[in-house]
Amino acid sequence: MSQVCTSFRDRCRSDHLWARIIKEKWGRVIGDVAYKEWQWHLTKEKEENLLNQHIQNGSLGSISGVWPNICLGSFLEDFGQLISCSRKNNFMRSMYISLESGKFWFPAQIYRGLVLCNALLSYDSKTDNFQAREQTGGWHFLGKNISWDMLRSPRVETPFVLHVSDCLDDLKPGDHIEIQWRPTRERPYEMYVVEFKQYPPGSSMRRVLLSRTDDGEQTDKSGGFYGGTRKLQSEEEIERWKKNFEQENQVLYDSQNSMV
Repeated sequence: MSQVCTSFRDRCRSDHLWARIIKEKWGRVIGDVAYKEWQWHLTKEKEENLLNQHIQNGSLGSISGVWPNICLGSFLEDFGQLISCSRKNNFMRSMYISLESGKFWFPAQIYRGLVLCNALLSYDSKTDNFQAREQTGGWHFLGKNISWDMLRSPRVETPFVLHVSDCLDDLKPGDHIEIQWRPTRERPYEMYVVEFKQYPPGSSMRRVLLSRTDDGEQTDKSGGFYGGTRKLQSEEEIERWKKNFEQENQVLYDSQNSMV
Protein backbone atom coordinates (compact mmCIF):
# COMPACT_ATOMS: atom_id res chain seq x y z
CA MET A 1 0.00 0.00 0.00
CA SER A 2 2.96 2.33 0.53
CA GLN A 3 3.41 2.35 -3.29
CA VAL A 4 -0.08 3.71 -3.97
CA CYS A 5 0.37 7.33 -2.99
CA THR A 6 2.21 9.67 -0.63
CA SER A 7 -0.58 9.56 1.93
CA PHE A 8 -0.61 5.75 2.10
CA ARG A 9 3.18 5.67 2.19
CA ASP A 10 3.26 7.95 5.23
CA ARG A 11 0.60 5.90 6.99
CA CYS A 12 2.42 2.63 6.28
CA ARG A 13 5.58 4.03 7.84
CA SER A 14 3.90 5.66 10.84
CA ASP A 15 5.07 4.82 14.36
CA HIS A 16 1.46 4.33 15.42
CA LEU A 17 1.04 1.39 13.02
CA TRP A 18 4.40 -0.25 13.76
CA ALA A 19 4.08 0.24 17.53
CA ARG A 20 0.95 -1.93 17.44
CA ILE A 21 2.70 -4.56 15.31
CA ILE A 22 5.68 -4.67 17.70
CA LYS A 23 3.40 -4.92 20.73
CA GLU A 24 1.45 -7.83 19.24
CA LYS A 25 4.52 -9.96 18.53
CA TRP A 26 7.29 -8.64 20.77
CA GLY A 27 5.45 -7.08 23.70
CA ARG A 28 6.14 -9.95 26.11
CA VAL A 29 9.91 -10.11 25.61
CA ILE A 30 10.91 -6.47 25.13
CA GLY A 31 10.18 -3.61 27.51
CA ASP A 32 11.15 -0.02 28.16
CA VAL A 33 14.83 -0.99 28.40
CA ALA A 34 14.88 -2.28 24.81
CA TYR A 35 13.11 0.83 23.50
CA LYS A 36 15.64 3.05 25.28
CA GLU A 37 18.49 1.05 23.77
CA TRP A 38 17.04 1.43 20.27
CA GLN A 39 16.69 5.17 20.86
CA TRP A 40 20.36 5.19 21.88
CA HIS A 41 21.35 3.68 18.53
CA LEU A 42 19.24 6.18 16.59
CA THR A 43 20.65 9.10 18.52
CA LYS A 44 24.21 7.84 18.13
CA GLU A 45 23.78 7.41 14.39
CA LYS A 46 22.54 10.97 13.97
CA GLU A 47 25.17 12.50 16.25
CA GLU A 48 28.12 10.80 14.58
CA ASN A 49 26.72 10.97 11.04
CA LEU A 50 27.72 7.37 10.42
CA LEU A 51 26.57 7.40 6.82
CA ASN A 52 29.18 9.99 5.90
CA GLN A 53 31.83 8.11 7.87
CA HIS A 54 31.06 4.92 5.92
CA ILE A 55 30.56 2.92 9.11
CA GLN A 56 27.93 0.34 8.31
CA ASN A 57 28.22 -2.22 11.09
CA GLY A 58 29.83 -3.17 14.36
CA SER A 59 27.88 -0.83 16.63
CA LEU A 60 27.84 -1.36 20.39
CA GLY A 61 24.95 -0.26 22.56
CA SER A 62 25.07 1.85 25.70
CA ILE A 63 27.41 0.79 28.51
CA SER A 64 26.71 1.24 32.21
CA GLY A 65 28.75 0.68 35.35
CA VAL A 66 32.50 0.78 35.95
CA TRP A 67 35.06 -1.98 35.70
CA PRO A 68 34.63 -4.81 36.60
CA ASN A 69 30.87 -4.16 36.81
CA ILE A 70 30.40 -3.16 33.19
CA CYS A 71 27.14 -4.01 31.45
CA LEU A 72 26.53 -3.79 27.70
CA GLY A 73 23.01 -2.53 27.12
CA SER A 74 22.53 -3.81 23.56
CA PHE A 75 24.31 -4.51 20.29
CA LEU A 76 23.53 -3.62 16.68
CA GLU A 77 25.29 -5.66 14.02
CA ASP A 78 24.36 -3.68 10.93
CA PHE A 79 23.64 0.03 10.51
CA GLY A 80 22.23 -0.27 6.97
CA GLN A 81 18.56 -0.58 7.89
CA LEU A 82 18.93 1.82 10.80
CA ILE A 83 20.34 4.56 8.59
CA SER A 84 17.70 4.29 5.86
CA CYS A 85 14.80 4.27 8.34
CA SER A 86 16.13 6.81 10.82
CA ARG A 87 16.50 9.41 8.07
CA LYS A 88 12.73 9.14 7.63
CA ASN A 89 12.05 9.19 11.39
CA ASN A 90 10.61 5.66 11.27
CA PHE A 91 11.52 4.73 14.84
CA MET A 92 9.20 1.73 15.27
CA ARG A 93 9.50 0.42 11.72
CA SER A 94 13.30 0.38 11.86
CA MET A 95 13.20 -1.31 15.26
CA TYR A 96 10.83 -4.01 14.01
CA ILE A 97 12.94 -4.77 10.94
CA SER A 98 16.13 -5.00 13.01
CA LEU A 99 14.44 -7.27 15.56
CA GLU A 100 13.08 -9.57 12.85
CA SER A 101 16.43 -9.76 11.04
CA GLY A 102 18.29 -10.60 14.25
CA LYS A 103 20.62 -7.61 13.82
CA PHE A 104 19.49 -5.98 17.06
CA TRP A 105 20.66 -7.79 20.21
CA PHE A 106 18.28 -6.54 22.88
CA PRO A 107 18.23 -6.99 26.69
CA ALA A 108 15.85 -9.61 28.10
CA GLN A 109 15.65 -12.24 30.84
CA ILE A 110 15.79 -16.03 30.44
CA TYR A 111 13.97 -18.46 32.72
CA ARG A 112 16.36 -21.15 33.95
CA GLY A 113 14.35 -23.23 36.35
CA LEU A 114 13.78 -21.03 39.39
CA VAL A 115 16.27 -18.38 38.30
CA LEU A 116 16.01 -15.52 35.80
CA CYS A 117 19.26 -14.65 34.00
CA ASN A 118 19.95 -11.35 32.25
CA ALA A 119 21.15 -11.63 28.66
CA LEU A 120 21.24 -10.11 25.19
CA LEU A 121 18.95 -11.87 22.71
CA SER A 122 18.98 -12.12 18.92
CA TYR A 123 16.01 -13.50 16.97
CA ASP A 124 16.34 -16.22 14.32
CA SER A 125 13.33 -16.01 11.99
CA LYS A 126 14.15 -19.36 10.35
CA THR A 127 13.66 -21.29 13.60
CA ASP A 128 11.43 -18.74 15.41
CA ASN A 129 13.82 -19.04 18.35
CA PHE A 130 16.59 -16.94 19.91
CA GLN A 131 20.26 -17.11 20.68
CA ALA A 132 21.65 -15.47 23.81
CA ARG A 133 24.85 -13.92 25.11
CA GLU A 134 25.82 -12.50 28.47
CA GLN A 135 25.76 -8.72 28.86
CA THR A 136 28.95 -8.69 30.92
CA GLY A 137 32.58 -9.77 30.88
CA GLY A 138 33.63 -11.19 27.52
CA TRP A 139 30.04 -11.26 26.24
CA HIS A 140 30.01 -15.05 26.44
CA PHE A 141 27.66 -17.17 24.37
CA LEU A 142 24.83 -18.65 26.48
CA GLY A 143 22.90 -20.82 24.04
CA LYS A 144 20.77 -21.28 20.92
CA ASN A 145 17.22 -22.38 20.18
CA ILE A 146 15.78 -20.48 23.14
CA SER A 147 12.00 -20.45 22.75
CA TRP A 148 9.66 -17.50 23.30
CA ASP A 149 8.17 -18.98 26.45
CA MET A 150 11.62 -19.00 28.09
CA LEU A 151 11.88 -15.20 27.90
CA ARG A 152 10.47 -12.09 29.49
CA SER A 153 11.28 -8.39 29.43
CA PRO A 154 13.70 -7.02 32.08
CA ARG A 155 12.18 -5.51 35.22
CA VAL A 156 15.16 -3.24 36.03
CA GLU A 157 17.29 -0.94 33.90
CA THR A 158 20.56 -2.90 34.17
CA PRO A 159 21.57 -6.18 35.84
CA PHE A 160 23.77 -4.31 38.33
CA VAL A 161 21.06 -1.97 39.59
CA LEU A 162 19.72 -2.66 43.07
CA HIS A 163 15.92 -2.84 42.92
CA VAL A 164 14.33 -0.59 45.54
CA SER A 165 12.13 -2.82 47.71
CA ASP A 166 8.80 -1.02 48.03
CA CYS A 167 6.73 -3.96 49.27
CA LEU A 168 8.45 -5.07 52.49
CA ASP A 169 5.84 -3.55 54.83
CA ASP A 170 3.00 -5.24 52.94
CA LEU A 171 4.35 -8.78 52.65
CA LYS A 172 2.33 -11.57 54.20
CA PRO A 173 2.35 -15.39 54.12
CA GLY A 174 1.29 -16.66 50.71
CA ASP A 175 2.64 -13.72 48.73
CA HIS A 176 4.82 -14.45 45.72
CA ILE A 177 8.06 -12.51 45.45
CA GLU A 178 11.28 -12.30 43.47
CA ILE A 179 14.63 -11.42 45.04
CA GLN A 180 17.74 -10.25 43.25
CA TRP A 181 20.82 -12.37 43.90
CA ARG A 182 24.40 -12.55 42.72
CA PRO A 183 27.28 -14.82 43.82
CA THR A 184 29.79 -11.93 44.08
CA ARG A 185 29.64 -8.17 43.80
CA GLU A 186 31.49 -8.41 40.49
CA ARG A 187 28.57 -10.27 38.91
CA PRO A 188 25.22 -8.88 37.78
CA TYR A 189 22.07 -9.48 39.76
CA GLU A 190 19.79 -12.34 38.82
CA MET A 191 16.15 -12.55 39.83
CA TYR A 192 15.44 -15.43 42.25
CA VAL A 193 11.98 -16.62 43.10
CA VAL A 194 11.84 -17.46 46.83
CA GLU A 195 9.79 -20.60 47.34
CA PHE A 196 11.44 -22.07 50.40
CA LYS A 197 9.72 -25.44 50.04
CA GLN A 198 11.85 -26.13 47.00
CA TYR A 199 14.79 -26.89 49.31
CA PRO A 200 14.89 -30.05 51.46
CA PRO A 201 15.01 -29.79 55.28
CA GLY A 202 18.54 -29.07 56.43
CA SER A 203 19.48 -27.16 53.28
CA SER A 204 21.26 -23.84 53.87
CA MET A 205 18.82 -22.31 51.38
CA ARG A 206 15.70 -23.56 53.19
CA ARG A 207 15.55 -20.44 55.36
CA VAL A 208 17.23 -17.27 54.10
CA LEU A 209 17.14 -14.58 56.80
CA LEU A 210 16.72 -11.19 55.15
CA SER A 211 15.75 -8.03 57.00
CA ARG A 212 12.33 -6.61 56.12
CA THR A 213 13.52 -3.13 57.06
CA ASP A 214 16.76 -3.11 55.09
CA ASP A 215 16.38 -2.14 51.42
CA GLY A 216 20.12 -2.38 50.71
CA GLU A 217 22.16 -5.36 49.55
CA GLN A 218 22.39 -8.12 52.16
CA THR A 219 24.42 -11.30 52.52
CA ASP A 220 23.56 -14.60 54.15
CA LYS A 221 25.37 -17.71 55.42
CA SER A 222 24.18 -19.56 52.32
CA GLY A 223 26.49 -17.36 50.27
CA GLY A 224 25.99 -14.67 47.68
CA PHE A 225 24.44 -11.23 47.91
CA TYR A 226 20.74 -10.44 47.94
CA GLY A 227 19.34 -7.27 46.39
CA GLY A 228 15.84 -5.87 46.20
CA THR A 229 12.56 -7.72 46.73
CA ARG A 230 9.77 -7.42 44.19
CA LYS A 231 6.22 -8.55 44.98
CA LEU A 232 4.46 -10.24 42.07
CA GLN A 233 1.10 -8.70 41.21
CA SER A 234 0.50 -10.34 37.84
CA GLU A 235 -1.34 -13.67 37.83
CA GLU A 236 0.51 -14.55 34.63
CA GLU A 237 3.89 -14.15 36.36
CA ILE A 238 2.73 -16.11 39.42
CA GLU A 239 1.44 -18.99 37.30
CA ARG A 240 4.69 -19.06 35.35
CA TRP A 241 6.73 -19.45 38.54
CA LYS A 242 4.36 -22.13 39.83
CA LYS A 243 4.84 -24.05 36.61
CA ASN A 244 8.62 -23.75 36.90
CA PHE A 245 8.46 -24.90 40.53
CA GLU A 246 6.43 -27.99 39.59
CA GLN A 247 8.85 -28.83 36.77
CA GLU A 248 11.85 -28.51 39.09
CA ASN A 249 10.19 -30.79 41.64
CA GLN A 250 9.46 -33.35 38.93
CA VAL A 251 13.10 -33.32 37.79
CA LEU A 252 14.23 -33.78 41.40
CA TYR A 253 11.73 -36.63 41.92
CA ASP A 254 12.83 -38.39 38.73
CA SER A 255 16.53 -38.08 39.60
CA GLN A 256 15.97 -39.47 43.10
CA ASN A 257 14.01 -42.45 41.77
CA SER A 258 16.67 -43.19 39.16
CA MET A 259 19.27 -43.55 41.92
CA VAL A 260 17.18 -46.00 43.97
